[in-house]
Amino acid sequence: MYNKPHLYAFADEASPGIDGQIAAMVRNHLEGLEIRNVDGQNVSDISPEKAREVRRKLDDSGLVCFSIGSPIGKIEITGNFPAHLDALRHTVEIAQILGAANIRMFSFYMPKDADPALYRGQVIDQMGAMLEAAGGACVLCHENEKGIYGDTPERCRDLLDQLPALSAVFDPANFIQCGCRPEEAYPLLKDRLRYLHIKDALFEDGSVVPAGKGDGHVAEIVRAFLETPCPCMTVEPHLMTFAGLKALEHDGRRTLLGKFVYETNDLAFDAACSALRDILEEAGV
Repeated sequence: MYNKPHLYAFADEASPGIDGQIAAMVRNHLEGLEIRNVDGQNVSDISPEKAREVRRKLDDSGLVCFSIGSPIGKIEITGNFPAHLDALRHTVEIAQILGAANIRMFSFYMPKDADPALYRGQVIDQMGAMLEAAGGACVLCHENEKGIYGDTPERCRDLLDQLPALSAVFDPANFIQCGCRPEEAYPLLKDRLRYLHIKDALFEDGSVVPAGKGDGHVAEIVRAFLETPCPCMTVEPHLMTFAGLKALEHDGRRTLLGKFVYETNDLAFDAACSALRDILEEAGV
């Protein structure tokens, strides 16, 4: 017997403006938002006043802000960490205004061609400092992302073992883009997963495709996750370029769009939501 999932989305892929994002979530029957970019700003840069405006609009629409899709931890390990820690403190403030229980974050970009093992201690120390700065006000959720320390299942597991207060976000497409098999990563990380990112990709070139159309074993992973209490999932389409995409990419790494073509961002967003609905319907949910 599967548990009923809670479904959210990166709706900035449908529209850069909060009004368009709300419309996209409502028509796809989602519960709310993993907020990333809104009205031309990254969520970690918005003011408390702007956060209150967004919160009012979400409340009026019957939607919630589930998580902050922040760029925290998406800097070079050799970068200005004290300034980044200040950015995290501001993001925690924004999360509290928006009512978000979670903050998605990362474990720092490694220098090109460097052995990540050389930076393990520094990564753990800095992530520990971030957990301390968050003070339990929000759950910090580490996402596997290509190019960072925690881009392989084994290094993700290492971080979780070393940092008991840390949770995880599982992104199948990102593992594929790192040459890792999501179906093998899931059992290693499942006990610490806070939620899934619903995104699929192809091993042949790393391009992103609708969930269930790639090599991510997304349907299999979704079914396994549905057996856990209160399964939460965020649709992350990446099926079309959108405002803010370039800022998510690092050091010339470009997001490859797959073989599925859509005329508008709204259509691409709806297709991504529909792909997840198909997987859930096949599972009888």
